[in-house]
Amino acid sequence: MSIRKKWSKMGNQMFLILFSLLMLYPVIWWIGASLKKPEELRLPTIWPEVPNWNNYVNGWLFSSEFTFAHFFKNTLIMEFWNVLGAVLTSALVAYGFARLNFKFKNLWFGILMLTLMLPGQVTIVPQYILFNHFGFVDSYVPLILPHFFGGGAFFVFLLVQFIKGIPKELDEAAKIDGASVYSIFIRIIFPLLKPALVTVAIFTFIWSWDDFFGQILYLSSIDKYTVGLALRMFVDQFEVQWGELLAMSLLSITPSVLLFFFAQKHFVEGITTTGLKG
Repeated sequence: MSIRKKWSKMGNQMFLILFSLLMLYPVIWWIGASLKKPEELRLPTIWPEVPNWNNYVNGWLFSSEFTFAHFFKNTLIMEFWNVLGAVLTSALVAYGFARLNFKFKNLWFGILMLTLMLPGQVTIVPQYILFNHFGFVDSYVPLILPHFFGGGAFFVFLLVQFIKGIPKELDEAAKIDGASVYSIFIRIIFPLLKPALVTVAIFTFIWSWDDFFGQILYLSSIDKYTVGLALRMFVDQFEVQWGELLAMSLLSITPSVLLFFFAQKHFVEGITTTGLKG
């Protein structure tokens, strides 16, 4: 390798390092601020002289009645059912559009795609009226049930594109062996959807975790609060507990970061393959 190429490669690496530090600066400041005492938050320093771990201890203990572990448990239980519903039902609906032939198939798929342009604020009022009529308000049902009805138009479209890239010869060979439509889906198509399903699971987890509006709309009992609603309780009319708020908000993003870190290989594979096939 020539000297010129070595310097060029080194320059590119230095640029990437500096750019990465620039992108990570808010997170570094966030970590430092979560360890500061209240009087230090006004100072322009990034890191405190003496880390104040009491912010994490006091924030985790939260109150005499509930600890922050209780809100994490509530959120993770809700996320489990959301992810399960989105993965199973979106795969089933996508299989129908990608492989089966039925009347007005293209029309129904077009209508499904049109719902992507429909703002959520348009449907929130009739949804609330419906769930309130059935007595589901102040429960997790309004936050979980929609994920069991197709998982969402975006996920259906994503999986349809992926399924179209799977050779139809596999289906035909299974039919010759006497496999039914459901057997083909369960034994052949569904296992091959793993990369795309991981993508659906990650998006569902992150979007549901960050759905503060839906959670504050349907949940009113403190014992049913999620992490997002619990963070809001650090802010009251007279005071903001900045240390505890910053510490617990930092912990609140940990599940999403860990999920993406451990599943990023399948996530990238699912995005790239669905973009290339169809």
